[in-house]
Amino acid sequence: MQNQDASSEPQTQRKRPVQGVSRDDSDDELGTEDIPWEWIFEHNVAARDVSEEGECKRRKLDGKSIIGARLGTFECRIGDIVLLKGDGSNEAWVAILCEFVEDDGEGDKAANFMWFSTEKEIRNRDKKRSDFHWNELYISPSWDVNSLASINGKARVMSLDKFLLRYPSGKIPRNSPEYGKTFIARSRLHVSAVPASLPCREGEFSLVYSHLEAAITEGTGNCIYISGTPGTGKTATVREVVSRLEDAVISDELDDFIFVEINGMKITDPHQSYTLLWEALKGQRASPTQALDLLEREFSNPSPRRTPCVVLMDELDQLVTKNQAVMYNFFNWPTLRHSRLIVLAVANTMDLPERTLSNKISSRLGLTRITFPGYTHDQLMKIIQSRLEGVPGNIVDPDAVQFASRKVAAVSGDARRALDICRRAVELAEADAPPDSSTPSKKAPGGDTADLARRGRVTIATIKKAINEATSNPIQQHLRGLPLTSKLLMAAMLLRFRRTGLVETTFGQTLDELQRVSAYAPRAPSGMAQILGSHAKGAGQGGAHQRHTGRPGYVHTAALDLVAAGLINLEAQRAERSSKLRLAIADDEVKMAFREDPELRALGIGI
Repeated sequence: MQNQDASSEPQTQRKRPVQGVSRDDSDDELGTEDIPWEWIFEHNVAARDVSEEGECKRRKLDGKSIIGARLGTFECRIGDIVLLKGDGSNEAWVAILCEFVEDDGEGDKAANFMWFSTEKEIRNRDKKRSDFHWNELYISPSWDVNSLASINGKARVMSLDKFLLRYPSGKIPRNSPEYGKTFIARSRLHVSAVPASLPCREGEFSLVYSHLEAAITEGTGNCIYISGTPGTGKTATVREVVSRLEDAVISDELDDFIFVEINGMKITDPHQSYTLLWEALKGQRASPTQALDLLEREFSNPSPRRTPCVVLMDELDQLVTKNQAVMYNFFNWPTLRHSRLIVLAVANTMDLPERTLSNKISSRLGLTRITFPGYTHDQLMKIIQSRLEGVPGNIVDPDAVQFASRKVAAVSGDARRALDICRRAVELAEADAPPDSSTPSKKAPGGDTADLARRGRVTIATIKKAINEATSNPIQQHLRGLPLTSKLLMAAMLLRFRRTGLVETTFGQTLDELQRVSAYAPRAPSGMAQILGSHAKGAGQGGAHQRHTGRPGYVHTAALDLVAAGLINLEAQRAERSSKLRLAIADDEVKMAFREDPELRALGIGI
């Protein structure tokens, strides 16, 4: 949960949408007595005199001592869910009390609240969930500072299951004291009302959100470098942040902005990024050369009406050019005074700027860095469990989820891989379940329960079957059946990618990597010089920096065979030292195929 710093400049109060929950004046729990609010301190510490503590009227109180506020017999504390109501209104809004603020700018004690939204506040009808409940709320990444005087009472928010257990009819009696104060918040929400961040990425979500919101509000440029291994939620988190900011624009809580995504894997030439950016800004097509000239003039000249632009540069390592002009321009433009350009660069390697870019570019990338660490097995378990909440009958054993999480965390920590395995396991369990032979007319009153009991369950054995299926696909089988020379070449490519953080290398650099590995291997294969095609003196005897010359070796033929099989891409299909080389399949496929390979393990090569 992201709290606003109350010591900053006074905020503009955000107006809540007109739709709230019905709340009459007679429902007020605080009474009508005109008495002041009092702070509640930890260990009964007396409230200090704040009149002599400087001129700052809005600052956060001491979080170590302030634990709540009191008005007569009514008390509320940080973390409580309360109802807020304006004077003369018959509607109230539900919010979580996040922190206390000394002064709201009008001399009143105040607090920072995080809002819940009602179904009526989802503007896009196409995205509304059709099964919403009459008292269902959705948590939203929206905060306000409001006076404590607007608090009207306390509310209770619970899961749908707990609500139906307490109220089997799905309704709260009107004469109940809980009527109008009890609400539902389901864990699994629709795309238009998702939690503030992805599972296990709450901190990263808050960082990205705060940096983007500040840059858009202030009309300044910014450059943010986001790094982390594949499958750790980098791109998904950024897209979710942008989606929430777009919702804020619709609610008139944020200035409008332009968003454009440039994916290095989806463009054939990095210079096409100029064309994409200019088209997003002006709606006009232009050649890369023309677009570059137009962008230079656009960002260099002041324009008070310029709309901020947020650029997501995904797969950043694919946009590296020989002279680095593309990356230099994209990270130079945000520094220009009038550009209002915000660049989010997403890459798989934390130190990519230092490894591949010149000092002038890497220094610009260093403005703001956000790292997404790889998922641990505990985090993968949480992610899987959150996604499996919609599986009927609770058919997935906790042990099966833990087994899948540990397996994937040991290989890559890729959440997408873990979810794919569990999704396939659920499909296998459903396929293995006995068919339902009963007809609708013959089903007993408890037929639904009996049907769930007959369903197959996802156990550790089911997960193993799904993993074996994933690792026994045609690609996996072909990789395991490759000759040793081909395996060595692909293994050297993976090791090279791991060392550089790039997904592309050259054939010569791969040969150097292979020789370096073989030099330290406990049992180097015989004929390594013939495999490498090297006539260099001392080949295969520890020359990590030696260069291979002379006639082509077996590895050259292996490279062409791998190209023909569609496993690698080789520039011009020529096995020359300067030829660019990259995998044509996912690196996880190679890792899973070679991880237990006896030939590679005997050579001490770990993938």
